[in-house]
Amino acid sequence: MNNILFDIEPNVFIQLSETDKYLLEYIQQHIEEISNMSIVKLSENANVSTATIVRLMKKIGYDGYTSFKYSLKEKVNFSDENNEMHDINSKISQAIQKNEHEVQKTIQLQSIGKIEDAVQKIYNADKIYIFARGFSEMIAKEMGIKLQLMGKNCEVHDDPNIIRIKSKSIEGNELAIFISLNGETTELVEACKNLTIRQLTTITLTTRVDSTLSSMSEMTFIGFKGSHSYIPDYEVRSRLPLNVIARILLDAYAIRML
Repeated sequence: MNNILFDIEPNVFIQLSETDKYLLEYIQQHIEEISNMSIVKLSENANVSTATIVRLMKKIGYDGYTSFKYSLKEKVNFSDENNEMHDINSKISQAIQKNEHEVQKTIQLQSIGKIEDAVQKIYNADKIYIFARGFSEMIAKEMGIKLQLMGKNCEVHDDPNIIRIKSKSIEGNELAIFISLNGETTELVEACKNLTIRQLTTITLTTRVDSTLSSMSEMTFIGFKGSHSYIPDYEVRSRLPLNVIARILLDAYAIRML
């Protein structure tokens, strides 16, 4: 088999399995079709798994199947009828820039003075309660574990009924942290109201400055949320801004208190 297109070192070729060699042969024989063939389609046509394709690409020096296709485009003159390669590159670049923008804007919105105040409140609290719902629960659980590792008495709750009940029993030397993307989750708003009435310390991480949680909380940290969603039909927007704020608070606490 002619492997000029793949630039495979002799010793690497010897290490390839029979399945790898078969797949290389298949690609060679269908080289003109590769430009418009997805990894799933190649998997179906060659009767191999997508994992096999990815492993092979890494063995012969590529990051993955797409980078292999880019390399082929430079080496051989095959058609890209739908300009698929350029379109993929553009869309992935947009996704990267969207996340980068959210992180940068979120960091810019933070106040060092407010972070220091929050760190002091967390340090002085006898116990910390973290309340969250939905995808925000993952951030809450991470915060809870890290605070526990740093010696804090901390509970994390995501059940609506438990959140409501716990908010009525929190004592004056304890504090509650709310994590909510839109700041309007019913049980979180109710819990925050219970605490605010009793003038207990509340800290909220959200992306909406005009939300109910923001207006009621003693301290609010705002993250920047981009307007575009790749899954617009569902409320599954990225919690990246809230993740950034949580990490900043935890890092600041570790720096100042440990």
